[in-house]
Amino acid sequence: MNAVRIVAIALIVAGALGLLYGGFSYTKQTHQAKLGPIELSVNEQQTVNVPVWMGVGAIVVGGALLLFGSKKG
Repeated sequence: MNAVRIVAIALIVAGALGLLYGGFSYTKQTHQAKLGPIELSVNEQQTVNVPVWMGVGAIVVGGALLLFGSKKG
C-alpha cells in the first residue's frame, strides 16, 4: 500500500468520524501554582466542533485520491 492510499483512507475515516461525532473534546491544563508542598492546577474542558462541510469535504477528497491518486498517466 503506497502513501497516497494511506492518506486517502485516513481522510475518509476522519471525515466519517467528523460527521458521526460532530466534534471532539480535550482537557487543557491552564494554571499551575506550587506553594511549598501544595500544588494547585486548573483543568479546562475544551470542545472543537467539526463542521459538516469539512467532514463531507474530507470524504470527497479522500475518495478522489483513492480513485485517481494511484493511476499513472
